[in-house]
Amino acid sequence: MVLGSIVAFVVALLVGGLAIYLSANFVVDVQDYSHAVITALLGAIAWGLTAWIPLFGPILALIVWIGVINWRYPGGWVDAAIIGFIAWIAALALLFVLNAVLNLGVGAFGVPGA
Repeated sequence: MVLGSIVAFVVALLVGGLAIYLSANFVVDVQDYSHAVITALLGAIAWGLTAWIPLFGPILALIVWIGVINWRYPGGWVDAAIIGFIAWIAALALLFVLNAVLNLGVGAFGVPGA
């Protein structure tokens, strides 16, 4: 049971990292998958530390998540928001393939709402 949880976490982190990698490659021409996976991990931690706050938590968490992307990639806040939005779309597409077509039942760790 623990091994299954670890595998699910790693797959979800790799999917989230892939979504950020594809998005960052498109928006700011950065082609570093390991950088994207670390960004997904840091973004997920930042989200988890802020999303629980009553009333403003989800909005604050989204701003902090975009801030992590802004910190990790060149460009400014607008580029970071675009990277985040495209990463969200990419994660949904990846999850559709993994879950609907391959029936894996995984999520995307590090990309909110996916």
